[in-house]
Amino acid sequence: MEKIIDENKQGESLILEQKEDNKRKLFIESYGCAMNFSDSEIVASIMANQGFNTTQNLEEADLVLVNTCSIRDKAEQTVRKRLEKYNAVKRAHNPKMKVGVLGCMAERLKTKFLEEEKIVDLVVGPDAYKDLPNLLAEVDEGRDAINVILSKEETYGDISPVRLNTNGVTAFVSITRGCDNMCTFCVVPFTRGRERSRDPQSILEEVNDLWDKGFKEITLLGQNVDSYLWYGGGLKKDFDKASDIQKASSVSFSNLLELCAKAQPKMRIRFSTSNPQDLTLDVIETMAKYHNICNHIHLPVQSGSDRILKEMNRLHTRKEYMTLIDNIRQIIPNCAISQDMIVGFPTETEDDFQDTVSLMNYVKYNFGYMFTYSERPGTMAERKMEDDIPEEIKKRRLQDIVDLQRVHSEIRTKEHLNTIVEVLIEKESKKSKSQWSGRTSQNIVAVFPKEHYKIGEFVNVKVTDCTSATLIGEAIGLSPS
Repeated sequence: MEKIIDENKQGESLILEQKEDNKRKLFIESYGCAMNFSDSEIVASIMANQGFNTTQNLEEADLVLVNTCSIRDKAEQTVRKRLEKYNAVKRAHNPKMKVGVLGCMAERLKTKFLEEEKIVDLVVGPDAYKDLPNLLAEVDEGRDAINVILSKEETYGDISPVRLNTNGVTAFVSITRGCDNMCTFCVVPFTRGRERSRDPQSILEEVNDLWDKGFKEITLLGQNVDSYLWYGGGLKKDFDKASDIQKASSVSFSNLLELCAKAQPKMRIRFSTSNPQDLTLDVIETMAKYHNICNHIHLPVQSGSDRILKEMNRLHTRKEYMTLIDNIRQIIPNCAISQDMIVGFPTETEDDFQDTVSLMNYVKYNFGYMFTYSERPGTMAERKMEDDIPEEIKKRRLQDIVDLQRVHSEIRTKEHLNTIVEVLIEKESKKSKSQWSGRTSQNIVAVFPKEHYKIGEFVNVKVTDCTSATLIGEAIGLSPS
């Protein structure tokens, strides 16, 4: 559950600028976290060089790819339904269409999809996207194709992603791949492999290129960004074997944050996702030092119970987490903090659950992503623990914390009443064509009358009203930053 799932983006089919010489059509859909959507941009870039233009018309596609997520059972079921849809279209309208599965489900269900169910033509894991041209050639010859080998080196740092369905204002920049934290509920280490960091020079080049193209905000992305560590290449776990020179010249996450902030001082910098055990004080101090690093930390805790945290193999305690919150509040008083929370983990008692409730009351998060425990095949929890909490208890506990979070969100949002906030205009408001919508540094949505302002501008907004999650106000001028 370390990855943020944006429900509004699930199943987005992606479109990019058409190349006149490209004759084949690619339909690509993404499910899951921001990493998957970022990976789809890498895939689109690779396929554009292989003669493919994207389409949003499924019936005309020569190749259909779905980028998949294994983090929740719901995500897998949704993808299965989409595969049924693709195959129905293939039978009825376009028998030459090829169907492929990318990403985390590909790694986990490779044999099932290709050999047992025969519902796809190719299966490509998260580290094998550069092999897509070869795999597609195999498929064109009438053979099934598969590559789900997990790499110890691949970071796609040498591929400039095509920005898909973008607002031209905000973009993701991947800085790490994989994860070394073996949380017992999580499939990521098995589907995305060992953690490795991307060359900081390639990250800075991408950031500078995005600024040159008019982007105003980036999000540095990884399963666990705080453990970013570049020492010339290689796995994070092998850092202790590095030479003295490599160690002395290594780049940590706080170093990388500072490099990005200094490279483009007028560009907003965000990052996600953080892990409590790896979020060090120097990162928080770097955030406080640079105005353009946003004051928001997504800090998944998963449970407020020390016993459950141990069962989850989370390498932090309740007290350590609360101390970290205290340090953030002291160093960055106006920093927004959001959470991931799981209820109904195996053996969770009512006392354990109340520990989660009391932790939420202590922090009063700005917003959060809350789930009932969903047993994922292949994880340590699935192999060694019984999913023993009845579904009705899981649902009741989830509703309790969702309701509590709504109260806390309203408290945090109201703190901004009668203040002036800086908003980056991203798009037209969903509820009114006469209003702009954007986000503050704290990642809070704000809406205000359009007047003469434009998408991509930083605007100072006086907050006059709010809902539980949205600031409402009026622009008082462009922000000097």
